Amino acid sequence: MTNSTPVLQIKSLTKNFPTPDGHVEVLRGVDLMVERGDFVMITGPSGSGKSTILNLAAMLDTPTTGQVIFQGRDVSHLNDTELCEIRKKEIGMVFQKFCLLPHRSVIDNVLFRFRYLEKLPHDMNSHAYDILKEIGLENIRNRSARLLSAGEMQRTAIARAVVLRPGLLVADEPTGNLDGASTHTVMQCFQKLNKNGLTIIMVTHNQNLLEFCTKHKICKEGILV
Repeated sequence: MTNSTPVLQIKSLTKNFPTPDGHVEVLRGVDLMVERGDFVMITGPSGSGKSTILNLAAMLDTPTTGQVIFQGRDVSHLNDTELCEIRKKEIGMVFQKFCLLPHRSVIDNVLFRFRYLEKLPHDMNSHAYDILKEIGLENIRNRSARLLSAGEMQRTAIARAVVLRPGLLVADEPTGNLDGASTHTVMQCFQKLNKNGLTIIMVTHNQNLLEFCTKHKICKEGILV
């Protein structure tokens, strides 16, 4: 694998979900190329399939047909254990809900990401401090998460997601619970991480966020247009 290898390739992807009335086709032939250093934003109406695309990109689900190729490896039909091993180090995830430990400090919440590793690095506290400094939270690293503003909570969640320097960060409506000022600060955080080399795929309803991305895709009726 060379640096020119795309981080993610999605080819002719379909996804069906069973219902009592038969299978519902949510995705029907999605193609997506994500190069190293891209900041891809996917917009579209509710029910269009954009979150399903994100779940497949993050290896939280597998396709019905088609391929998901991550860093040159076809991961389309790996088993749960194999997918989990890839997600541990290579996929960072941020959601609308912050999912922090409210009575633990900011840096403790970031360090929680290391629990997935079988062998802990001796300098994990240094890694956590470095990412908090990059995001601008180093001065409140010892503050309890329950005392943070919503924007600070989301930036802490971002720091936790990227402290292991993953190959890909996926974000599902990460500003959905934030006011305008906090949204701008969080998006500046994503943009800075992207400029420092992080590859990002984000799903959002907010068209005002498009100025922060490098590529824009629209999901409509199960396809990207």
